[in-house]
Amino acid sequence: MELKLHASMASVGSIPRAANSIVFTHSSSTVPICAYAVPDASRRQNGTNTSRSMHKTPPLRKGNHPNVPKLKLDRQNQNDPFLLNVDLVALCEEGKHDQVLELMGQGAAADYRVYLALLNLCEHTRSLESGKRVHEFLRRSTFRGDVELNNRLIGMYSKCGSVKDARRVFDQMQERNTASWHLMIGGFTANGLGCDGLLAFQQMKKVGVAFDGETFELVLAACAQAEAVEEGLLHLESMKENGIVPSIEHYLEVISILGNAGRLNEAEEFIEKIPIGLGVEAWESLRNFARIHGDLELEDRAEELLTHLDPSKAIADKLPTPRRKEQCDINMLEEKNRVAEYRYSIPYKEDSHEKLGGLSGQMREAGYVPDTRYVLHDIDEEEKEKALQYHSERLAIAYGLISTPPRTTLRIIKNLRICGDCHNAIKIMSKIVGRELIVRDNKRFHHFKDGKCSCGDYW
Repeated sequence: MELKLHASMASVGSIPRAANSIVFTHSSSTVPICAYAVPDASRRQNGTNTSRSMHKTPPLRKGNHPNVPKLKLDRQNQNDPFLLNVDLVALCEEGKHDQVLELMGQGAAADYRVYLALLNLCEHTRSLESGKRVHEFLRRSTFRGDVELNNRLIGMYSKCGSVKDARRVFDQMQERNTASWHLMIGGFTANGLGCDGLLAFQQMKKVGVAFDGETFELVLAACAQAEAVEEGLLHLESMKENGIVPSIEHYLEVISILGNAGRLNEAEEFIEKIPIGLGVEAWESLRNFARIHGDLELEDRAEELLTHLDPSKAIADKLPTPRRKEQCDINMLEEKNRVAEYRYSIPYKEDSHEKLGGLSGQMREAGYVPDTRYVLHDIDEEEKEKALQYHSERLAIAYGLISTPPRTTLRIIKNLRICGDCHNAIKIMSKIVGRELIVRDNKRFHHFKDGKCSCGDYW
């Protein structure tokens, strides 16, 4: 069983708190929820509760949803497949995949364009459950063997963090093209499985599929994720042997391979030796790796060169980066095509805080030390530690822990980058609670399990 939580970062009150909404999916018949965070700046000065909470929409019975009225097929359009599919594509363009799936469940025969639009929409919105429903319809359609649609399925599942489903689709394909292999290699890498991505590349070569510059870019990225330094350098040489001229993107991936493995001096030497000038991107990458690995001297040197090349990349953008005060997520809890909406800061807020408080002592015993650099407010050290404790992803996890059975996988999706302190904290939490915690931020998936993250602490 899997719980899916979408969390947003928001800051309200004199102490940063997550006025965010959380949404979850599980296998019961409860109504899924769509929520919005509503920061209220007008009451920040008096120390009172700054979250503006609206009452929760009451549970809804099947067929009684206020925002998704019961749909019926128009007889005229039902008899005209072209008009019907024009309407279905239009609904997809409006983001209403739930209504399209409802109509398809009533018997609407979707054409190729509709399946393409649905899969693109599910991939864009990271709607795994809806994507699985589209897959079921596709399996029963005449398009089930279409290479492009199956490729879209692989991409959708990978973007939703379900690599097993992506691999299952890939393995069941009767026909594959180069894009199929590229999507599988990239999907493994994006989900922290660089070694599997490299194995997929070996299989690709074994079956005789032609590879190109894009293939090697994906392979080098897989090497970076897997910290396969020697293999990555061999792949760079094999490009030249196969008549493929390395591009800037390939050289940047090599810098990532060396930097991610902590071989920063080699990365610096590589930048100085490469035949084409990489400029800003290379030194920015090196600076970031030096920051991650704590090499202050190299970070300063790279910063100086970077500022010389591009003054806009100066020290002002060093981590942590202040977030925009008004930035707020739309958070959706989705389950089997049912959606309810309400405005709320967080369900069971007090229980979630209590759960986090209980975990705090265990986390410290396990070696967690709060990194208060990620709190930008001018408050004392103790208050900074409290502020970190209530970042949105942690509240989301706490809510999941108290509302689902033990061992349930939790999925958290947020629109902002996870901060370094939360990343370290969630690693420790995953070990303590014995669950897999999957967090998707605005850059990549993080699969936290047994105290480790799939990104290898580089994101």
